[in-house]
Amino acid sequence: MSTIFDKIISREIPAEIVYEDDLSLAFKDINPQAPVHLLIIPKQHIATINDITEEDREIVGHLYWVAAKIAAQYDFAKDGYRVVMNCNEDGGQSVYHIHLHLLAGITMGWPPFANNRPKQV
Repeated sequence: MSTIFDKIISREIPAEIVYEDDLSLAFKDINPQAPVHLLIIPKQHIATINDITEEDREIVGHLYWVAAKIAAQYDFAKDGYRVVMNCNEDGGQSVYHIHLHLLAGITMGWPPFANNRPKQV
């Protein structure tokens, strides 16, 4: 299944790319929720957190390493930032290709969700 992220990786769809290496790509979110809002994606397609296998551990760790590298490069590492990976509909995932949201440039609040409607579990 091809997603918009797969099309960004293959350059079928343009994106404002800020970082790229053999394993990952980082680009500006088109609907930013903070002054800095980047998406960091693996070039390997993994649909959700639930689909991460033991063999994928290095790529997932690599995404976090890229987040820290970008934070240092753009000089917001010391002030702080948030990195979030959503999973499935209730978790807020809208593109089924795992990705980190890197958010910075404002003080983050807690809890991070806007809809505090309790859900029966």
